[in-house]
Amino acid sequence: MPESSQSPADVTLGQLLLAEYTVLKDEQKTRIGFRDNLLYVTLTVVAAVIAAAVQAGRPAMLLALPPVCVVLGWTYLVNDEKISAIGAYVRGELGPRLAQLAGTQTSFGWEVAHRSDARRRSRKAVQLAVDLLAFCLVPLAGLTVYWGAGDTGGAGLLVFSVVEALAVAGLAAQMVAYSRPST
Repeated sequence: MPESSQSPADVTLGQLLLAEYTVLKDEQKTRIGFRDNLLYVTLTVVAAVIAAAVQAGRPAMLLALPPVCVVLGWTYLVNDEKISAIGAYVRGELGPRLAQLAGTQTSFGWEVAHRSDARRRSRKAVQLAVDLLAFCLVPLAGLTVYWGAGDTGGAGLLVFSVVEALAVAGLAAQMVAYSRPST
């Protein structure tokens, strides 16, 4: 029977689960691309802000770094968490249900296999270091240069810079908290 003439009752649970898998993997792939590009965007923006501050001779321009890095870092973190959540759902819910329907022990072996190599923990640690460097240490360095320049531009900007430092510290804490390898 051609697919177009099937009734909704002809759709099996297995087909629905495979369709869900396909949609989830497409979303995961899109989020991975978006997340990874956020690092390049961050590097570009950081370079532009630093170049502008140096050319203008105005350290106060470095105050643009923390808000930009916090927003991009938070977006990066949220996408990374959703990527991991999709993987966990496929491994913990969708895969076992499909394996049961198919009468096999496992399904989607790659979803588990790629997570079991000996270097996974070290890769996660290095990735955390890169994330902290790009989204937290760079804006904190900018704030340090601003504070060290002596002319902070008044109490308002100084208070603003402290609030920015707290926001960056909050992002760093969230990045560390989310960096725990999930099962």
